[in-house]
Amino acid sequence: MGKPTGFMEYQRELPVDRRPSERMLDWHEFHEHFSEHSLEVQAGRCMDCGVPFCHTGTLISGMASGCPINNLIPEWNDLVYRGLWKQALDRLHKTNNFPEFTGRVCPAPCEGSCVLGIIDPPVTIKNIEYAIVEKGFEEGWIVPEPPVRRTGKQVAVIGSGPSGLSCAAQLNRAGHQVTVYERADRIGGLLMYGIPNMKLDKSIVQRRVDILAQEGVNFVTNTAVGTDISALALRENFDAVVMCCGATRPRDLPIGGRDLQGVHFAIEFLHANTKNLLDNGSGDGAPISGRDKHVIVIGGGDTGTDCVGTAMRHQCRSITQFEILSRPPDMRQSDNPWPEWPKVYRLDYGQEEAAARFGDDPRSYLIMTEKFVGDENGHVKALHTIDVEWVRDDNGRFIPKKIPDSEKVWPADLVLLAMGFLGPEETLLDQLNVERDARSNAKADEGVYATNISGVFAAGDMRRGQSLVVWAIHEGRGAARECDRYLMGTTALPM
Repeated sequence: MGKPTGFMEYQRELPVDRRPSERMLDWHEFHEHFSEHSLEVQAGRCMDCGVPFCHTGTLISGMASGCPINNLIPEWNDLVYRGLWKQALDRLHKTNNFPEFTGRVCPAPCEGSCVLGIIDPPVTIKNIEYAIVEKGFEEGWIVPEPPVRRTGKQVAVIGSGPSGLSCAAQLNRAGHQVTVYERADRIGGLLMYGIPNMKLDKSIVQRRVDILAQEGVNFVTNTAVGTDISALALRENFDAVVMCCGATRPRDLPIGGRDLQGVHFAIEFLHANTKNLLDNGSGDGAPISGRDKHVIVIGGGDTGTDCVGTAMRHQCRSITQFEILSRPPDMRQSDNPWPEWPKVYRLDYGQEEAAARFGDDPRSYLIMTEKFVGDENGHVKALHTIDVEWVRDDNGRFIPKKIPDSEKVWPADLVLLAMGFLGPEETLLDQLNVERDARSNAKADEGVYATNISGVFAAGDMRRGQSLVVWAIHEGRGAARECDRYLMGTTALPM
């Protein structure tokens, strides 16, 4: 333990983000950085508590409590406090293939279950994780490490998101020859096209992809397995196949006017804008743009926030975000005890930017969209809403009940549907005859990851449903371990 009294002596501090008025003018990452000394002080707040829920990685009340990949957080906090940064990086890489991703986009369930957080603000775990890996790149400690031997086994990984990349990295480390198939023109899956550049710079994704390629992972882009290449042919030509295709079927809103121009799924909007930015070097000329438009985002999660932040950089005329649930409380409630994820009100980066420009949080709570209205050219111009309250039905389940005389009409030139995802697309699963679970995901038990088809495994959102990047990395590592066991009869790969 670095400093036994550190949690009593030091207050939680984070680097201040770039000012909203400044960062809205570009697509660069908005986080600033701390000095090494400040980071070492923050690491000294870790209590080395003996019951480190921060790295337990369990589900409580359906939400992550602690780190799903079981990061050895107290260990690398202690090493950072002592100035032993390289050793801290070694500890971090034992459990996490891509801390540069999680250190930027993870909501940090580790901090929500930090023991210090019971009485004081928790340790700045996420910021320290980010600093460790970035120092590793700066110092040249992170270099390609090809396996010393090859097994002669070949594995196809379908999908290059966080689960696919972590699975590929681990299987390659075991000595297998891995080929990753991606239907987009760039590797990275949602890391590349689902998360905006200001939240995760795409050069950071490419940096890690380049290392994996130098370690021997083969990448094939612009190839949709099941369409451009048969999934059955893939199974015949490889010793094993791991499906990491994500839960890419967005939840729709089948109400009147849904077919109007200007109503898009959020992922269409985000993908098109990031591709335009990467292809053209600027955010101008995006095929779906919020410039000078009244933009409404339906959905209050991370994807909705990313839509808000993107529309703000387009210089939209107005921005509104609808959430059907109630506003979270400012403080943790008695029915949401530690170490559960704290369900409290937060102002994320997109909402902070909207508030800076328009004067208030853009979210409207307890509101339901009833129909879209178009102009004479078939383009959306408005939408109609009604307020709701949550009540129990005859079976005791909570349902939204419309409040009479609460209808409202909102101007809308661009509507983005960010209401989550239903599950994986069906083409690949159909071709391989893979069984589904009750939620239409690929059926494969957790910890085993094997489907009903011999030699075919499933991991990530495709198996567990829409979830966090850190869960996807956990799943990819686990599937690699079980795939290695299938190929070799035993495995030395860690979880």
